[in-house]
Amino acid sequence: LQLTKEKEMPYVNIKVTGDEEAPTKEQKQKLIEGVTKLIGDVLGKNTSNLVVVIEEIPMDNYGIGGLTVRERRKSKK
Repeated sequence: LQLTKEKEMPYVNIKVTGDEEAPTKEQKQKLIEGVTKLIGDVLGKNTSNLVVVIEEIPMDNYGIGGLTVRERRKSKK
């Protein structure tokens, strides 16, 4: 969560696996609604200016333990 002092505009960035594991439009809407409610409830912030960004990261664009996420998923099957 980043807060800019000038505008007091909370910013939430959610990174999820993209490609065939990408969330649906409906799931993204629920994430945005849920995170917005959580920030309001927990931090007591006015959420009317809350920005929520969902980034879908292709499975070949990041890795864990020396393997891309796609390769890790294949090896677990």
